[in-house]
Amino acid sequence: MSVVVVVGAQWGDEGKGKVVDLFTERADLVVRYGGGANAGHTLVIEGKKLVTHLVPSGVCHPGKGCVLGDGMVIDPHTLLDEIAECQARGLLMKNELVVGRGAHVILPYHKLLDGLREDRGATRGKAIGTTRRGIGPAYEAKAARRGVRVRDLAKPERLRELVAGNLDELTPLIVHLGGSAPTQAEVTKWIDDALRAGEQLAPYVGEAGRLVADAINAKQHVLFEGAQGCLLDLDHGTYPYVTSSSTIAAGACQSAGLGPTQIDSVVGITKAYATRVGSGPFPTELHGEAGERLRQAGGEFGATTGRPRRCGWLDLPALRMGVRLSGMESLALTKLDVLANLPEVSVCVAYKLDGKELDEPPTDPEDLVRAEPIYQTFPGWGPLGTAKSIGDLPPTARAYVETISGMAGVPFCLVSIGPDRAETIRLSDPFG
Repeated sequence: MSVVVVVGAQWGDEGKGKVVDLFTERADLVVRYGGGANAGHTLVIEGKKLVTHLVPSGVCHPGKGCVLGDGMVIDPHTLLDEIAECQARGLLMKNELVVGRGAHVILPYHKLLDGLREDRGATRGKAIGTTRRGIGPAYEAKAARRGVRVRDLAKPERLRELVAGNLDELTPLIVHLGGSAPTQAEVTKWIDDALRAGEQLAPYVGEAGRLVADAINAKQHVLFEGAQGCLLDLDHGTYPYVTSSSTIAAGACQSAGLGPTQIDSVVGITKAYATRVGSGPFPTELHGEAGERLRQAGGEFGATTGRPRRCGWLDLPALRMGVRLSGMESLALTKLDVLANLPEVSVCVAYKLDGKELDEPPTDPEDLVRAEPIYQTFPGWGPLGTAKSIGDLPPTARAYVETISGMAGVPFCLVSIGPDRAETIRLSDPFG
């Protein structure tokens, strides 16, 4: 196998950064295919932490190609900051990074609009819970065929024309939402800053889709890295409490301009429990002391925003749905160690709704709010130590892992028992 897609199996924050970093050992090219700086992937290498928001998690392997696909929306200043941080650590020093010319650009008015909408929604109890990074408004501009793309940052007149046209439509909306109309001085600064950023990014800009295709044709190992999780997909997630892009495996094809027959394998990432950020239904959420214990033990605070994540028991119906939506052939289980020392651990194995038992979440979010989780409870386990195989795990932890795999209908390719690379039980190689 040469082309592997890694996706979050539920609502994101499953630990894709560590898994992608591990898989990059066998990869030649790592491609981030969707979303923007609303993602945060935390890497811990020999005790040192690096958080990426745009640059693929394969960055910690010098010499491996890193691509930002055309399906992304990119804040150029955030990207420049990340590049600088990586280079300060001796990374991205060998021309590894390529930014797709067709990727869309997030500008200050996108973030302004995003924040105003969230503020308006909060006053009405209907906030989506976005990161306020301008992701949604940038994708809206893309769909409306008036977006600014990375290629436009090298064309001053074209950029000025696009920004002026966008603000003609958006300024009344900004004022309606309680904001102030951008002044000419502000707009001029936004454009000048974007052009300067474009000049700095110019050495990294290229034809991402062709680069990926050439790598595949050369029989290289290509690893696609998703953002967020399957249940935040714009089309198939818990709408409207979703992100603004395609988070399922099919999004990799769209972003890179590939046919689906070129994908060899899909790996889903799931935590040993469940988390969610922002608003939206979360049937297995734990409140009070129980939820706080998971939050603190797992360090469940957003890598992008620092927001505390909502925590709950593992949701197998949601996991099954993620497996189906992305055609997952294997799973990576993360943060099994976080559940250590609990007297017992529960898993939602099905929902009950209107007298019927469901093995996947209902598609209507109002029905999901009403759905009653059906739990199976397991005895807890102690510290996992330095386990190197499933057989090294405590019997109760091993039973938990085997039950999840059996009920999800997909085998595990790895089990993570800590944040560092070395704290991993490897079961199979997704590249074959």
